[in-house]
Amino acid sequence: EVQLVESGGGLVQPGGSLRLSCAASGITFSNSHMSWVRQAPGKGLEWVSAIIHRRGASISYTDSVKGRFTISRDNAKNTLYLQMNSLKPEDTAVYYCVEGWHEYGAWGQGTQVTISS
Repeated sequence: EVQLVESGGGLVQPGGSLRLSCAASGITFSNSHMSWVRQAPGKGLEWVSAIIHRRGASISYTDSVKGRFTISRDNAKNTLYLQMNSLKPEDTAVYYCVEGWHEYGAWGQGTQVTISS
């Protein structure tokens, strides 16, 4: 059974930071492209970032988070990360860890990130 379990969400003030983690099991994580996707209140799904599986992995971000968010992975720990800095109220959303890039497989349950003063 594939499981993607996110953690690290919470409530922070604008300008603050959070680090999301996603623990993967039931997949060959080291062979999997991985993405973060978010859904803001009342809005649709928005792709945030992706990282391919190979060493020297190609990384991509949506324009609104470039320079503020950093995606990374630890294949030895089967874990995906999203370091989020300089957070803005518009970053408020449920963040999902997703297997794949462009074509998606398993999804995590999501972790809530709220940016508010």
